[in-house]
Amino acid sequence: MYSAFTDDLSHCYLTGSNVVHIHHIFGASNRKRSEKYGFILPLHPRMHNMSNEGVHFNKPLDLKFKRMAQEYYESHFGTREDFIKEFGKSYL
Repeated sequence: MYSAFTDDLSHCYLTGSNVVHIHHIFGASNRKRSEKYGFILPLHPRMHNMSNEGVHFNKPLDLKFKRMAQEYYESHFGTREDFIKEFGKSYL
């Protein structure tokens, strides 16, 4: 497993903490696609799903990561139309 956004999966992308959960930017049915394209981030449990500020409860943070992933996809893998075929919708 790799991340398109960091080479260090053992430290939180946001806080630098060495206590992390792996967050799939696109979850559920798109979880494997997130892994395929490196759309994963190491996040401290508080920033993942253990508090209201975590990405699973923080819509602006969730959208920020989804947009970041879509921009990366469009600059490295394919078109917006390709992204929509892969992930179901555009976040941009």
